[in-house]
Amino acid sequence: MGIVKISDDLHEDIRKASAVMSRSINAQAEFWIKMGMLAELNPTLTYAELIQQQLRSSNITPPEVIET
Repeated sequence: MGIVKISDDLHEDIRKASAVMSRSINAQAEFWIKMGMLAELNPTLTYAELIQQQLRSSNITPPEVIET
């Protein structure tokens, strides 16, 4: 485990998002890092598709995505 330096503004955004998403600050930062990495590796997939892919890889059957 290491230390990652981030700006105070980004830390504040992570703190706010973590409260909304009911995650710890570290868990929120880790989620954003993971999703960013997945988005770079899979540029043709949407956020919803990436989430579905991750759920399936954990043997969770995701609900159908409703297009609006």
